[in-house]
Amino acid sequence: MEKRNSNTKNLTWWKLSLVGIGAIIGTGFFLGSSIAIKQSGPSALFAFLFAAIGTYIVFDSLARMTADHPEKGSFRSYAKKAFGRWAGFSNGWVYWSSELLIMGSQLTALGIFSRFWFPDTPLWLFATIYGVLGIIVILTGISGFERFENIFAVIKVAAILMFIIIAGAAIFGLLDGNRPDRSFTASYQGLFPNGLLGFWTAMIYAFYAFGGIEIMGIMANDLKNPKQAPKAGSFMLVTLATVYVVSLLMAIYLVPWDQFTVDESPFIIALKSYDITFIPHVFNGALIIAGFSTMVASLYAITTILYTLASDGDAPKFFSKTGKRDIPFRALGLTIIGLILSIVVSLFLPDNIYEYFTTAAGLMLLYTWLFILLSYKKLMQLNAGGNMKQVLGLVLIIIGISGTLFDNSSRPGFFISLGFLLLIAIVTISMRNKWKNQPPEKSPPNSLFKNNKDN
Repeated sequence: MEKRNSNTKNLTWWKLSLVGIGAIIGTGFFLGSSIAIKQSGPSALFAFLFAAIGTYIVFDSLARMTADHPEKGSFRSYAKKAFGRWAGFSNGWVYWSSELLIMGSQLTALGIFSRFWFPDTPLWLFATIYGVLGIIVILTGISGFERFENIFAVIKVAAILMFIIIAGAAIFGLLDGNRPDRSFTASYQGLFPNGLLGFWTAMIYAFYAFGGIEIMGIMANDLKNPKQAPKAGSFMLVTLATVYVVSLLMAIYLVPWDQFTVDESPFIIALKSYDITFIPHVFNGALIIAGFSTMVASLYAITTILYTLASDGDAPKFFSKTGKRDIPFRALGLTIIGLILSIVVSLFLPDNIYEYFTTAAGLMLLYTWLFILLSYKKLMQLNAGGNMKQVLGLVLIIIGISGTLFDNSSRPGFFISLGFLLLIAIVTISMRNKWKNQPPEKSPPNSLFKNNKDN
């Protein structure tokens, strides 16, 4: 969020990896993985592997564009260079809208998790407290944000590793003296109990667990050496894919897939039969940290995107002004107003309706990912291997998006997401006359991106 010149960029690749882990591991994994298992059974493991591959291709594309030509607006700036101003404008507002909706659900979820310890406290009070704490973190600037996300990343990974250790002890009979039988068979029916359609509908929840790579893309511009952005992404995604798949494999090994519910973390369900009283408390704490961390990352991202939109004339210039420590307080002020409205909506709309909106917001993030891949294909010179990789990424994301059409709980969210796209498209079209009357912008030509071939 702070403006930096080349002499003040001090972010190393491994710190960016930690920020990515902190921004990505959230309720999408700790809770959403239960939904994926419920939908597809043990084949959810394959869904997470495929989602990891798709996520890697998207971030690798974004990181290589950043390495070749760093841009403060990240993915929206590359879309603008690739397809014109309409693409940068619409991408920025699609992302801003989706993250704003998601923040409301994150704050509501944080309130629900906190009621585990304080059942009589109203949700709005918890949402307000976490919202204020998140704003305080943002006010510490990018260095403070990095520091907090690094701490959150270590805590969240430690919680998952703790589950792996305890689950491993259970599997080897060290907890109660008996080794449990594997709860599924290595056959098509055992791995795909709900068939390929169940697997297809679970893909979207696997992708949700990797949501947040956009924050890494935005922060990659602050790397000491932007060419290390792909290295940061590779390390982060290999780490996440490993801990995700191993932990879920152990959970599914211990408990039959049809015993998982959409209301509880799979890690709590997997260890329920063992007399370990501290487990629910530890993982409830992990859920709170995970939700708070991703909420803060969303606050940072949408404030930064609004600031860059305003700087480029795609939002009122009023929001491009900065104050002390170069923090865009006006952009942050609009984010806070939106955050308050999002909390109010999440607390007063019926559960199903608000769930549809948050599902739509998650889908809108994947639409942003599609544009990252398309921008990369347009701006970079690709050989045959590079083209195949881009096609694979596009196919995997489209599979994740289209699976929502076959699931009653997520289908309405798909159509709501199209409604948001239509609204933003109408606004974009209405802005064309204004842009025609403005002098052309001086920006580096697309050929600047085409000095290296990707494989």
